[in-house]
Amino acid sequence: TFVPQLSGLAKGDGRVEDKLELLRQMLSQNYLREDELDEAAMVERAYAGYVDALGDPYTAYYDEEQTQAMLESFSGEYSGIGAGLNQNLETRVITITKVYEGQPADEAGMKVGDILYKVDEREITDEDLSEVVTWVKGKEGTTVDLYVRRDGEELKLTATRRKVEVQTVEYELKEDGIGYILVTEFDSVTYEQFKNALEALEAQGMKGLVIDLRSNPGGSLDTVVDMLELILPKGRVVSMKDKDGRETEYQCDGRHEFTKPLVVLVNENSASASEIFAGAVKDYGIGKIVGMTTYGKGVVQKIFYLQDGSSIKITISEYFTPKGNSIDGIGVVPDVEV
Repeated sequence: TFVPQLSGLAKGDGRVEDKLELLRQMLSQNYLREDELDEAAMVERAYAGYVDALGDPYTAYYDEEQTQAMLESFSGEYSGIGAGLNQNLETRVITITKVYEGQPADEAGMKVGDILYKVDEREITDEDLSEVVTWVKGKEGTTVDLYVRRDGEELKLTATRRKVEVQTVEYELKEDGIGYILVTEFDSVTYEQFKNALEALEAQGMKGLVIDLRSNPGGSLDTVVDMLELILPKGRVVSMKDKDGRETEYQCDGRHEFTKPLVVLVNENSASASEIFAGAVKDYGIGKIVGMTTYGKGVVQKIFYLQDGSSIKITISEYFTPKGNSIDGIGVVPDVEV
């Protein structure tokens, strides 16, 4: 039953700080489960809610822990075991989907398909994958016990954490001399991995190339620009325009123009930096775009770091393909739809 009671401020009265203090007092004095009041957590959520009220899905507030996780994801490096994990959203079961060769998980004997059910002394019950990942990661040089189920057996594997570089690029030379490069995201480490893949395929006698950006969510603008400089002719790579109409251009010198047959694979989940890449290839006509129309994220964000360790990511500009096309809300339309 709701019992109405008038209190505090009249409509339009007071400062935001006054109203927040009033709300704090009312909760402290009246909330049934007083032991559940975590003021620090409530304040963090208030910050997040303030920014979220913009309605921009790409502008967001991050607390200190979230900021550190974001920095780690952008760098493409972390202290951990070198394995990929996936969680079934219905059963909550966590499965090992990738084990990087020569990394701690591989050295400990972990296999693709293993079911992870315990980390050190923590049993995995209904926890989200993101929380379990924080259990697995840790300070470089420390050990972690990983309990897995494999073919009806329960095994204890011990791995020593160390710096791991995420493999964002995979490649191989397929039949008829066709090179294939899969790029899963655009992190700080991706440029060197992409460059090495191109050079390795050229050394193997590559006659044509397929670059797979399907379901690549994007990443660093600087990284994708650097990668495009390895394949584009001389000219504009991408341009951006901010709220004041100021324009910034990224140029390519054309010294590494790719002249062999080229295909870029995309789908409806290829976004942001993936669309910059596909849009540039399409505008210059150096390759064919094959797949589905891309996501349509044509805006750029910048992260501002605060002294308390938190941060705010803000949409600061819109970007345009070399021919001046905006793809925001539109996407890159493939030359060949599959």
